[in-house]
Amino acid sequence: MNRTRLLLIGIVAVALGGLLSFTVYRTLQARTAGPRQVGVDVVLAASDIQVGAKIEERDVKIVKLPPEDLPANVFRGKTHLVGRGVVLPIVKGEFILPNKLAAENAGSGMPALIPPGMRAVSVRVNEVVSVAGFVMPGTRVDVLLTGNPLGSPESQTTTVLENIAVLAAGQKLERSTAGEPQTVPVITLLVSPEDAQKLTLASQDGKIQLALRNPLDTFQQKLPSVRNTTLYTGVAPSPTPAVMKMPKIKRALMNQPPPAPPVYSIEVIKGNKKDSVKFEQ
Repeated sequence: MNRTRLLLIGIVAVALGGLLSFTVYRTLQARTAGPRQVGVDVVLAASDIQVGAKIEERDVKIVKLPPEDLPANVFRGKTHLVGRGVVLPIVKGEFILPNKLAAENAGSGMPALIPPGMRAVSVRVNEVVSVAGFVMPGTRVDVLLTGNPLGSPESQTTTVLENIAVLAAGQKLERSTAGEPQTVPVITLLVSPEDAQKLTLASQDGKIQLALRNPLDTFQQKLPSVRNTTLYTGVAPSPTPAVMKMPKIKRALMNQPPPAPPVYSIEVIKGNKKDSVKFEQ
């Protein structure tokens, strides 16, 4: 009887000890973990999205993330996202932010990449003009023009435009991931309406050359035109035709008044009177 009672008391003591230990463990865990945050819906890229593409349902996914880890302007749903054009590359798993998208109803492709007030103008190039194919989307260039202004026999080169963004190389709106050169027949530049006129006229008036520049170098220089004679040392410029000067004596004679016409005189005798009559020629 005493053994049964002792066994029962031992079982009860073990149960109470286990319950107490579990309660203490849960209390300590709750204190150390703090308040649990509830995740919110966030839109992420389900795959890599290229520049100029239109976002579709399969390109995005919705996941739940803690609100304190989210950007301020992240999309929470697909309603205002699907159908918009992409203006900057988006990587798989990346937040889709408004600055990487074209405006709503702006479409996709090349038109979506043109900001308001700007124009896209294409120029014909070759390997030399396009700097061996290294002029690619996202790079910046200067546009040089070589020609004979106003029918001058001497060629001149001048910088027409500076620090111009390249929109496309051929029909590609972004550069290759490896940064390899691209040989294309046409380069499309992003310019203002006034610069679009200059670029079009330069393409027709002479030969253009693109000069690749560092995208961090935004300094613009007002360079004078370069002529043929400035390329060679020791070559004197063409002499200016001399103005022939008339001799001083001849000029003095020309400034004198014309001489008076000659006068003839005739003597007329009447008896013992003599008169003289003068006649001009």
